[in-house]
Amino acid sequence: MAGDGTLRPRFWETVAPADMTPAEWEALCDGCARCCTVTLEDEETGELFATSVACRLLDTATCRCSDYPDRLRQVPHCIQVTPQTIASLDWFPETCGYRRVAAGRPLPDWHWLICGDREAVHRSGPSLRGRMVSETEAGDEPERFILGSEQEG
Repeated sequence: MAGDGTLRPRFWETVAPADMTPAEWEALCDGCARCCTVTLEDEETGELFATSVACRLLDTATCRCSDYPDRLRQVPHCIQVTPQTIASLDWFPETCGYRRVAAGRPLPDWHWLICGDREAVHRSGPSLRGRMVSETEAGDEPERFILGSEQEG
């Protein structure tokens, strides 16, 4: 088993999420940053609305967390995505590598594990690069930043 941080060839097609190494599981992230944005819920209907308001730790230019190892301590509402929790995270986009693999669906062509290019998600995938504002800049009205359905990717 690849326990040293190396990735087995096409592991996402042959290894169950629960049997993946931490490095393999983390590699499923496509880098779109959608899970690092604020999601609002209508208190009356329960409807969820994605916004372009990014977590204060997210580098909006790179779509990477600026303190990934310590994010759970710094941002108490940050969610650790695991093979055990992914099924309950139905607000993650349908394009999410974690969701797709856990549901037995293939990764999209633009996913870096398929095409070998980590920038492909920003060119042709659901990336929010260039369309986010940090929560430190958004103020107290995140509803001003609700994404329209045409941007859902």
